[in-house]
Amino acid sequence: MIVTAEKVLQDALVLSDLERAEIATRLIESLDAAVETEAVSIEEAWAEEIERRCAALDAGTTGTTNWPEARRRIETEILHK
Repeated sequence: MIVTAEKVLQDALVLSDLERAEIATRLIESLDAAVETEAVSIEEAWAEEIERRCAALDAGTTGTTNWPEARRRIETEILHK
């Protein structure tokens, strides 16, 4: 048997306020957990990227660019100026 979101919603709407609040709370908590897991992996990826870039700077295999030059490059590449 396939249960659709609409059917689940219809069934939930006949429940008491307390039961609907419990369901709503648990649904929101399940979304929060997914967002927290994604945020951690994004933070880990940024931390790895920062470490990679610092190591490249320390090794002398890359350099830095001042803001006016970086902005000029961005405008050229993205804005086609």
